[in-house]
Amino acid sequence: MDADHKEWDCRIRGKLRIQGIKSTNPVAVGDEVMFELEEDEVTGVIKEILPRKNYIIRKSINLSKRSHILAANIDHVYLLVTLVAPQTQTGFIDRFLVTAEAYHIHVTILFNKVDLYAEEDMEILEDFMSIYRSAGYRCLTISAKSEKSVAFLRDEIKGKKVMFGGHSGVGKSTLINSIDPNLDLKTGEISTYHLSGQHTTTFAEMFELHSGGYIIDTPGIKAFGLIDFDKAELSHYFPEMRKVLNECKFNNCQHLNEPHCAVKEAVEEGKIAPERYYSYIKMMEEDEDESYRKDIYK
Repeated sequence: MDADHKEWDCRIRGKLRIQGIKSTNPVAVGDEVMFELEEDEVTGVIKEILPRKNYIIRKSINLSKRSHILAANIDHVYLLVTLVAPQTQTGFIDRFLVTAEAYHIHVTILFNKVDLYAEEDMEILEDFMSIYRSAGYRCLTISAKSEKSVAFLRDEIKGKKVMFGGHSGVGKSTLINSIDPNLDLKTGEISTYHLSGQHTTTFAEMFELHSGGYIIDTPGIKAFGLIDFDKAELSHYFPEMRKVLNECKFNNCQHLNEPHCAVKEAVEEGKIAPERYYSYIKMMEEDEDESYRKDIYK
């Protein structure tokens, strides 16, 4: 799409594919690029990818040392979470949030499908929301099938480029249709396929809303593998830990077995949710060379 909002079909210049790019997708949804028209003046060739202000990145499927960029140049992310049909695990949420923190992207957690929850589910929902509100995240309950429930998003998104993320089946397409019925996105299971037996093609798309702004809809993610993280800095991407890091006795405290650790003390005092600290430990223990063959789009 150019400055006049006209869409052009473009291909990637060969050099862009080999200029030290470690990502499986050198051009991501949301990228700003320079392109020139080919002789037919119908299609274009991308000459340059302009510097990204941020992006959401994950470990590539089957290729542990390569990455996959879900979206770039994002103003805000809405992470859809469901406790039933399907259930979102805290480990997935925490890995997603850590990546967003690393690139200074604000996240709102939308707990969807609340209309399906039984009484006992509502109690679990309150526990989930308490965990992430205490960490400093904005948490809201919605029902994507209710236009009234999500109408506020039109005003929030207007003039912005936002991304919707989450597992498949959490209601991303239904939510987008509620925000802008003109889009009429297909709902249900999203299909994927493998290229060359290694790379998985994902069908992330960006839609311009009638009310203003853009939504990047990403296919459902089963798991989220971190990449290019310095474990010595991991705690800085947990907002509730970041508040107390300077109180640790040792500057290089990893918040595992060190004495006089302010983070562990905060967990014991209930200031940091044990679930969040457990996620931190799991990330610290992960093998950086681990292959994410099970980390697939579904």
